Amino acid sequence: MLVWAITCYLLATMAIGALASRWVKNAQDFVLAGRQLPLFLSASALFATWFGSETIFGASSEYLEHGLLGVIEDPFGGALCLFLFGLFFLRPMYKMNLLTLGDVFNRLFGRRVELLASVCMVPAFFGYVAAQLVALSLILGAVSGIGIGTGILISAFIVVFYTFLGGMWAISITDFLQTIIIVVGLIWIAVMVITEAGGIEVILSEAPEGSFTFFPPPEPKAWFHYLGAWAIIGLGSIPSQDIYQRVMSAKSEKVAQYSLYLASFFYLSFGLFPLFVALGAKILYPELYLDNPQMLLPEMVLQHGGMALQIIFFGALLSAIMSTTSSGLLAPSAILSENIIKPLFKNKLSQSRLLWILRTNVVLIAIIAILLANWKANIYELVAESSMLLLVSLFVPLTAGLYWKRATTFGALCAIFSGMISYFLVYSLEDLLIPAHLIATSCSAVGLIAGSLLFNKKQQSL
Repeated sequence: MLVWAITCYLLATMAIGALASRWVKNAQDFVLAGRQLPLFLSASALFATWFGSETIFGASSEYLEHGLLGVIEDPFGGALCLFLFGLFFLRPMYKMNLLTLGDVFNRLFGRRVELLASVCMVPAFFGYVAAQLVALSLILGAVSGIGIGTGILISAFIVVFYTFLGGMWAISITDFLQTIIIVVGLIWIAVMVITEAGGIEVILSEAPEGSFTFFPPPEPKAWFHYLGAWAIIGLGSIPSQDIYQRVMSAKSEKVAQYSLYLASFFYLSFGLFPLFVALGAKILYPELYLDNPQMLLPEMVLQHGGMALQIIFFGALLSAIMSTTSSGLLAPSAILSENIIKPLFKNKLSQSRLLWILRTNVVLIAIIAILLANWKANIYELVAESSMLLLVSLFVPLTAGLYWKRATTFGALCAIFSGMISYFLVYSLEDLLIPAHLIATSCSAVGLIAGSLLFNKKQQSL
């Protein structure tokens, strides 16, 4: 019964992609849903930006091992990113009316920075998409017994199918539907755990020591790493095509801003539900504490939830992760097509040809993500590493380009190079007082200031 229900969910998602293809006439329809999303679709799409594998699987397992201090990065950092984007980054970028974040870098600093920023953005999504494919495979394996490699291939085929056809329209519609179902499912599971435990107080009273500690001890190293955890997604995902395309799909600036604030609130609120449920599951069912703690919640639902709850939970979970995966495929495909391939043809590509290039790139990105997913299967680490690359290279020049009038093309180039080079130099060092990504982001800021002051011409195109 459960397998058949899951199959119906997957087929329905593919059908949505086929239906959404009717609204895709050009590249803007494919990437930004024609900038026509109303508030309910825009807010749900932003809420679903990261609400998938890393929140339900990765964060819950990290919480069980390290308490709240282990999940500052997500969901707290994710909620911070949405809030900051609405407060500081939305207005100047929405008014530009551009297709990709690479176009924004072009407007701010010229073609050279656009190309370099695009080259930095595309690889960051490989690990992100790979994490979602691993999660989808784990779910399929839990309900059907298939191996992780086979599950990754099946998951990739389904997601590529509906993304290839429907683009951002398919993502937005599925995001709205899965948001409703996942909220219902999480509340249902939380009520089940509370009822069986005998109340919320029982669960909280039996939590391990340090489970609710939110601030680190008063030591410099602890605080640097704490702030570093906030920065990984909180700042690192701001210069990301994924969130950019979701924000810019809203039908107006006001809708986009309300959507960001609503999504930030709901992401933090419902992002805490999996942590509470995982804590309750560990206390109620200690035999479920598996070798792979990422599978604790699915195993709990399978063994202790009724069929109706299983269908809701696994169907919603699959929908959530597929929507996240689809957006992760679309983002680098848009950058590749618009900012790397299109300029090679001197911007003479027709809309129909550019649309096919976009769709072809979706397939290519998926192939790379499949290879990476088979190589590394820790969801939380895959997502964190992808966000850190964007933080150390692009956050500083994007922020400076929007708010510092003296920021120059040369300064932006220095920021990107100094951030990336310093990150790879210190990444492998152990027992650092300051996390490698904070050191690299500081180097990026120094590079931008020094480069801008040394060479004060705003833009130089190729």
